[in-house]
Amino acid sequence: MARLHLAKGSGGVPRGHFAVYVGEDRARFVVPTAYLKQPSFVALLETAEEDYFGLDHHCHPDGLTIPCCSERDFATLVRSLAA
Repeated sequence: MARLHLAKGSGGVPRGHFAVYVGEDRARFVVPTAYLKQPSFVALLETAEEDYFGLDHHCHPDGLTIPCCSERDFATLVRSLAA
């Protein structure tokens, strides 16, 4: 079963995973790349793209930034994908 990592700092990312920075505080999660094939995860990415594409917002250089989702909501989504 995949595990959710709430990773503090900007350490390395294990093979087959990627970093996602979520919410206003940019909490760092490390999630499996397999989630990129999950419709609910793709929908979240599409929402972030629609809401923030072309706007001058602070992107994180070490991973994907999803500012439109709260840390709690993102953790809930990832836990449901891991089940």
